[in-house]
Amino acid sequence: MHKRRTVVAGNWKMNFTPAEAVKFASEVKDKINVDFTDVVLCVPYVSLQPVMDALKGTNIKVGAQNMHYMDSGAYTAEISGPMLKSMGVEYVIIGHSERREKFGETDTTVNLRALNAIKHGITPIICVGESLKQRDAARTNEILVKQINIALDGMTAAQVADVIIAYEPIWAIGTGKVATVEQAEDACKTIRSRIAEIHSNNTANKVRIQYGGSVDPANAKDLFSQPNIDGGLVGGASMKPSFEDVVKAGAC
Repeated sequence: MHKRRTVVAGNWKMNFTPAEAVKFASEVKDKINVDFTDVVLCVPYVSLQPVMDALKGTNIKVGAQNMHYMDSGAYTAEISGPMLKSMGVEYVIIGHSERREKFGETDTTVNLRALNAIKHGITPIICVGESLKQRDAARTNEILVKQINIALDGMTAAQVADVIIAYEPIWAIGTGKVATVEQAEDACKTIRSRIAEIHSNNTANKVRIQYGGSVDPANAKDLFSQPNIDGGLVGGASMKPSFEDVVKAGAC
């Protein structure tokens, strides 16, 4: 049994209209409304309020997929922490590899976004992970340590203890490839060890670290049962009825 409470977050990416999002959330809510795992559905901005309304009366939380690091200003098309907070959003994904690779987000802007999320009482799910080229060059640990160093810069130990880290090997996102259980556990252990070095074992042992990268019902239980893996950031599988089975894997 994990010392830390499991957290399973679904990342719907750019999928589902608001009506489709509400339909799916309504269909699965009774099956994923559990008391042994924190369940978060990270949906497109336009679906945040409709999905929150559909999930009222459940334990399921709704999260955003990104936010800006400024509270307001001339940032056309961006969404701020105060905007999300005013809606009751409690979680936000920060630094997903798709944002880093396709939209130019950096370790530094990931840090700024995470700090701003914390400022507004929103729990950041901070994504870190290496490319296939970096893994093949045996640089995985180096990359993870660098990303963690920058992402958590300026946070107190208490703040770090409350963030969620999602280890996402870039080569396993949406590809159908999955890191082996050993690879995923080793990477999550590296992350936790680095947090311990920055702060303390006590702080590191409070941080929940997810695995993300083609998590599905077939591999979720093995992944979530590892000592340093506290759940998953789930992409495609979170938009299927079988997401129920991924959530229930959190009971291990």
